[in-house]
Amino acid sequence: MTQQALRSEVLQFIRRGFQGDAAEDSFEPLALAAFEHQFNHNVPYRRFCERRGKTPDSVQSWAAIPAVPTAAFKEAKLVCGQPDRYEAVFRTSGTSQGQERRGVHYVPDLSLYREAALPNFQRHFLPDAARLRMLVLGPSPQQLPDSSLSWMLELVRAEFGAAGSRHFVDRQGLQLEALRGTLRESEVSEMPVALLGTAAAFAYLLEALGERDERLRLPVGSRVMETGGFKRRGGEISRERFYAMLAERLGVSEHYCVAEYGMTELCSQFYDNVLWSRTLGRVAETRFKVVPPWVRTQVVDAETLEPLAAGRVGVLRHFDLANLDSVLAVQTDDLGVAGSAGFEILGRAAGAELRGCSIAMDEWLTAQR
Repeated sequence: MTQQALRSEVLQFIRRGFQGDAAEDSFEPLALAAFEHQFNHNVPYRRFCERRGKTPDSVQSWAAIPAVPTAAFKEAKLVCGQPDRYEAVFRTSGTSQGQERRGVHYVPDLSLYREAALPNFQRHFLPDAARLRMLVLGPSPQQLPDSSLSWMLELVRAEFGAAGSRHFVDRQGLQLEALRGTLRESEVSEMPVALLGTAAAFAYLLEALGERDERLRLPVGSRVMETGGFKRRGGEISRERFYAMLAERLGVSEHYCVAEYGMTELCSQFYDNVLWSRTLGRVAETRFKVVPPWVRTQVVDAETLEPLAAGRVGVLRHFDLANLDSVLAVQTDDLGVAGSAGFEILGRAAGAELRGCSIAMDEWLTAQR
């Protein structure tokens, strides 16, 4: 299959994703074709696969496709071919190792990213087809061009946001007074809004409202999309407590608070099931991340990297068809537990727990010599 034909097939599969006909028997051949394409055109990845004795001739199922550890994105340019230009270059946030040790995801063509992001967001955050003013508690792509989160939030704001949707972060940080004024306006006008941003940005807002003992009651239908860990003065708190604070200070029910899980290294995102379940007339007893039809997620043992049965805690491994231009299979160091319809993320694994990921990274570095 030519590169153009493969891209077309993957695009069509993603577009059919929520229409009920993106079946398992279609995912398998596409994943294997994507693996062959990446093996042939992504030189660092091919070296890694050959080191493990994995080639397109020997790999017979999507689950056997070698997964690259996320740390490899800091060490090599993981992109197929030598594109003349990139539509986006996404970088992970700075770490204790310094800005130069950031992981980089090169994206020559954002068409797959768009096709994966928009219906997935709509399905899980706007399942009622609401047209809301979107208040983004984060910078625009112009302010932070190498942030995949900023790019995704701007994409959904532009596509789904009602008039008056905007970002509330500038060079000085969160525009708190402007945001408070807009929230007050929503309360008075009874026009629901959507707030989107990192949990850290919500922490700042909730701290400010708490210091003033200020409580808002946003209209019914208002909702929150948050991502990342929630910390405030004194340390990290549970997501349950976080949602209780959102209900107390903003009047938004926990059933309208949707957590997003995404990675710089992936072109697809994962969302909580809670709002989608409500459109089906049922309340979700357990929160979990829904895996979109063009992605497969495994929970693997942190030491052996072997897949675990449902209900066992391990580290997450994702196979994302939207990653056609880089690497399909990505091994994370995020802890999770799998269920019948998705997975629950439990946080980051401690360094001592990641023996398997460390071995995989050693193999990666050895293969590049």
